[in-house]
Amino acid sequence: MRAILSAFALLALLGPVRAAEVEKCPDMVARGPTIMKAALAGDRVRLTFVGHATFLIETPGGTTAVTDYNDYVRPSVVPDVATMNKAHSTHNSLHPDPKIKHLLRGWGDDGKAAHWDVTEGDLHVRNVPTNIRDWGGGTEYDGNSIFVFEAAGLCIAHLGHLHHRLTPEHLQQLRHVDVLLAPVDGSYTLGATGMIETMVTIRAPLTIPMHIFGPSTLERFLALARDKFEVRHEGARFVEVSRATLPQKQTVLVLDGN
Repeated sequence: MRAILSAFALLALLGPVRAAEVEKCPDMVARGPTIMKAALAGDRVRLTFVGHATFLIETPGGTTAVTDYNDYVRPSVVPDVATMNKAHSTHNSLHPDPKIKHLLRGWGDDGKAAHWDVTEGDLHVRNVPTNIRDWGGGTEYDGNSIFVFEAAGLCIAHLGHLHHRLTPEHLQQLRHVDVLLAPVDGSYTLGATGMIETMVTIRAPLTIPMHIFGPSTLERFLALARDKFEVRHEGARFVEVSRATLPQKQTVLVLDGN
């Protein structure tokens, strides 16, 4: 399933740390790799873990998307599409790059759900609204979104700052998922047991952890995951995925960085 390019295709040069001035998740990675774009085969999508909950998604046609785009950790690439979520400032931006063609907020105005259905080049992006805990301990309905990225025959779902198990209605909207990008901190988002159950329910062949908060948190999650999934370490910040390389058994693939 591994399909790794030469190291010259992606240089993980870390950028400068920027101080956070507003509320955020603890121990965030405030730096990301500089990306050197290389051509992709027509059936492949490249996923690069930039840090925290941010991935760079590159399609065969050269379209780029960045998840949970924020002001603290970004790739050097200005994406065509940027998605954002609401729970903390490390999941959205107050100063997005004006060159971004599509800036998709996972929450709507006046408490309404966001609804996105966007096509840019060979990439289609849609969302499934979810709820979040508010600062008073209650629930903010439709305060965030799972974003689904469709390219090269693959469906990639980014769970964002998911706080709850998914309902049958959520799952129906989500539909088939090939690659799941899942928060595994087990506290600020959905608990580890709940996240494992969610992964089993979604049945994506490949899950890539994010929102990790360090090796010990990751290992606690992987200890639970090994009971139900294969666990593999890629040994790089990025992986290329196609339908042909998806694993037969549900697999958790750990990318470098956290």
